[in-house]
Amino acid sequence: MNNTSLHHISDQELLKRYHADQNKEWLGELLQRYTLLLFGVSMKYLKNEEEAKDAVQQIFLKALNELEKYPVSYPKSWLYKIACNHCLMKLRNQRINVSLNDEYIAEEATATDTYLQKEITYQMLEAGIAELNYEQKTCVTLFYLQKKSYQEITETTGFSLLQVKSNIQNGKRNLKIFMEKKQTS
Repeated sequence: MNNTSLHHISDQELLKRYHADQNKEWLGELLQRYTLLLFGVSMKYLKNEEEAKDAVQQIFLKALNELEKYPVSYPKSWLYKIACNHCLMKLRNQRINVSLNDEYIAEEATATDTYLQKEITYQMLEAGIAELNYEQKTCVTLFYLQKKSYQEITETTGFSLLQVKSNIQNGKRNLKIFMEKKQTS
């Protein structure tokens, strides 16, 4: 199989083919597409090129293992989440391995825990937004993340003011439900 002939195949199609015949070349192509993304995420967290390269390899192995168990609809965001979680766990493990005798280190560990918790919450919010329907996702993203007014959202999307308000309210409620489910599971 020639890799140049695979570029036109969508991520979802590669996964579909992999699940149909278990040929690891399909996965190899999929993972190759996102190597730079995973390396960039790893560098962001680990701030060390060698550790980031190792992390990418470990993320690939985890992804291969997880694909055997779970269906994946959006490979790019799924791989991104695996990379973030892997790096956060690596940072947490490094922090645990440090002696906590020094008060400064203990304070730093608390700050790291707070950062990690915020990052996990942010990832859960991203996942929750991805689960919203198109209208809710669009309105919530424009209103909360891009700080657009109701009027700006109506002009951007073509939705009526009532639709914008409804989509934001329903999206916010659905996000809350999503977050509560994730925190209890």
